[in-house]
Amino acid sequence: MKLVTYECAGATRVGLVRGGRVVDAADFGAAATDMIALLRNGIDMIAGAARGNRAQGIPLDAVRLLAPVPRPGKIIGVGRNYGAHAAEGGLEAQEKPRLFTKVPSSVTGPGGAIEKPATVTKLDWEAEIAVVVGRTMRDVAEADALDHVAGYTLLNDVSAREFQFDVKPPQTSFAKSMDGFCPMGPWLVTADEIPDPGHLQLTCRVNGALMQDGNTRDMIFSIPAILSYVSRYVTLEPGDVIATGTPDGVGAFRKPPVFLQPGDRVEIACPAIGTLANPVVERTALP
Repeated sequence: MKLVTYECAGATRVGLVRGGRVVDAADFGAAATDMIALLRNGIDMIAGAARGNRAQGIPLDAVRLLAPVPRPGKIIGVGRNYGAHAAEGGLEAQEKPRLFTKVPSSVTGPGGAIEKPATVTKLDWEAEIAVVVGRTMRDVAEADALDHVAGYTLLNDVSAREFQFDVKPPQTSFAKSMDGFCPMGPWLVTADEIPDPGHLQLTCRVNGALMQDGNTRDMIFSIPAILSYVSRYVTLEPGDVIATGTPDGVGAFRKPPVFLQPGDRVEIACPAIGTLANPVVERTALP
């Protein structure tokens, strides 16, 4: 299934995409009106109800898609988790996952703006596969980790590189948490449709030019390993998001470096999930 959070007629709802249409979760007997509640209640029920339900829903282009989880409880990122990306930065593979956080208020959805603050000059992209947790995880073994996954989506780990690389000490979480710095979507593809997340193709295009082209098989730490590791120290709850790292080809390590500017368009794609596209705009000052 493709689960979505969407806006229609001024209301925010959750549903699933079927045949180019959005069917509200309420049509399948689900009382939840937001994704976290839907995940907490369990998505098996909606999957079962959908099989025999002929509800037509409304055309996909008649709604505004939001991030699948518009305000996750936690967003945890894994830095330098692809071998080729670590190499392009002149670094060796790490012995343990390198973790950081992105604040929930940085999330925006498909088509949402990546806001460039006027003082940020090194705005960069990072195409990532994101894991959405479906069941509470605490001290979960690696072999059991995927049983706790609700599904997968795409995430752009937008970064202000001057705050990540040019200041001492580095401010990685701040560099990645500014408004609009976490585009996510277009939907949550449930885990049953992606039984092996270790072989997913992932690309990023900026203004149509291919910048990143990688595969999750290049990950240093697999998705089950990441989930198990994090759950040893931090309890993961339904709706939490894990950004699993990016392939090589980011702007900062190009020769010469390439950074995003207002008017640019970033498209992240994975055949098993879909395409996430977002424009870059100049951040406007508050009145």
